[in-house]
Amino acid sequence: MDGRGEDGAGGVGDVGGEAVKVRRKRMPRAERERQMLDAAVRTFGQRGYRAASMDEIAELAGVSKPLVYLYLNSKEELFTACIRREAAALTRAVRGAVAPGPADRQLWDGLRAFFEHTGRHPDAWAVLHSQARTVGEPFAAEVNALRAELVAFVTALLAAAAREAHQDPSLPDREVAGLAHALVGAAESLAGWANAEPDVSAREAAATLMNFAWAGLGDLMEGRRWSPPS
Repeated sequence: MDGRGEDGAGGVGDVGGEAVKVRRKRMPRAERERQMLDAAVRTFGQRGYRAASMDEIAELAGVSKPLVYLYLNSKEELFTACIRREAAALTRAVRGAVAPGPADRQLWDGLRAFFEHTGRHPDAWAVLHSQARTVGEPFAAEVNALRAELVAFVTALLAAAAREAHQDPSLPDREVAGLAHALVGAAESLAGWANAEPDVSAREAAATLMNFAWAGLGDLMEGRRWSPPS
């Protein structure tokens, strides 16, 4: 009988008539937490926050439910940890893809990275975009922080490009902040569409949004604004 406990307890075997203790290597805490969070993201993303159970998550992670509670005290804390991890991963992917260069190239690289990441991690995107927003506070606040960071990043990108095009270093961020909000909102909506359509690639989704947005943004960079009729 194997007496080994979870996370590396020992068992007893008989070798050559002598009782010897058999140990397995203890899994590092960070690796164990990653394993639990992976299982939680998959379960929350596919089942929804309310329908998901800690029993399911523990079984998928290959651990006991008490161990999940030992690492993360409650279902709420586990869900919050999932949101924070996946939000950080998404922002890293977008920021890491954007290199100095023309504004349209920066925007293209950022959008493509956004759609590539959300396409590779559909359960994580479901947690961020669908589940966290609908379950209520404080989860919605966590996702709003992610959105605010992305909007600030896009605002800074567009504002810098507009200042350069207008040769006006004092051009305020608010001139393009609304456009950044609209662009991020459109990207969020398109990510859901792209994930639901298996034939839509990340590149196609990014090109769709660029074709929709850049005609107007390009005119703005050149100082050509549309004005409503009087």
